[in-house]
Amino acid sequence: MSLPPCPKCESEYVYQDQEMLICPECAYEWNPSEVAEEETLKIKDANGTLLQEGDKVTFIKDLKVKGSSQVLKIGTKALIRRMVEGKDHQLDCKVDGAGEMMITAQFVKKA
Repeated sequence: MSLPPCPKCESEYVYQDQEMLICPECAYEWNPSEVAEEETLKIKDANGTLLQEGDKVTFIKDLKVKGSSQVLKIGTKALIRRMVEGKDHQLDCKVDGAGEMMITAQFVKKA
């Protein structure tokens, strides 16, 4: 029987104790059925709609690009490539006419 690696330290020396899995290296205990539910990020757009990877979004206001004189205009479309946990920029997007960049979820709405 193959057990998944520890979600905290990625150790392969995980063992099972009843329903819980335990890592002997970092002493982390978890229920494998609960981890699958926790891993999904719940990021919402400006309207409160849940966003997912692959969604298309549009900007709800003009945004200045940090380190550049470029401005992304309202209504510009972007494709969410991946979502990351962070306090500033949660969305890694491909923006039409501007390329790849990180965007804060509160400045977009689902298209």
